[in-house]
Amino acid sequence: MIGKLKGRVDAVLDDSLILDVQGVGYEVFGSSKLLGQYRGGEEGVELWIDTLVREDLIRLNGFSSQQERQWFRLLQSVQGVGAKVALAILGTLPIGDLASAIALQDKAMVARAPGVGPKVAQRIVAELKDKAPAMSGDATGTIGLQQELGEGVAASAVVDAVSALTNLGYSAQQASGAVAQAVKDAGEDAPAATLIRLGLKALSS
Repeated sequence: MIGKLKGRVDAVLDDSLILDVQGVGYEVFGSSKLLGQYRGGEEGVELWIDTLVREDLIRLNGFSSQQERQWFRLLQSVQGVGAKVALAILGTLPIGDLASAIALQDKAMVARAPGVGPKVAQRIVAELKDKAPAMSGDATGTIGLQQELGEGVAASAVVDAVSALTNLGYSAQQASGAVAQAVKDAGEDAPAATLIRLGLKALSS
């Protein structure tokens, strides 16, 4: 099983690239975001690999980080999400945005990815909501607060602060992320006014 490859990008195709590893050319499929990073000729390119093996197929899917590969596998645990749809999602949404969308139960954001309809988006945010925090790395605290907002169990001061920031034109993701940082700085008992002030400071920096 191939887990990682390092080599030279020999060519970039429509939905894959050829990675030359010591004279052997591996065709590696990737998201539009990944493929857009290369034109061909780049040396020392490292890709994390997910290897799909079937009776009639061996397919290598490539990712720029191990975390992205983990999300690719997690997405495919949802009914109706195969490799192509998972790559489309990862090509449309950075991991942080995807985790936030799931935590906030924002199916519209997930549905922005090509090939993802409302029903599939709904299944993704519903089935992965409990797994998003563990897959969020350094953003676990922010995702946890966003999850509370998505489930309607966040503290009233947090809800009021996020509402105030969204009314000023910030997205739910931006507002909740700023308020999460404000809670971290000011404490969980901070009033809404303090959270709004610190949130605006974070958003303007």
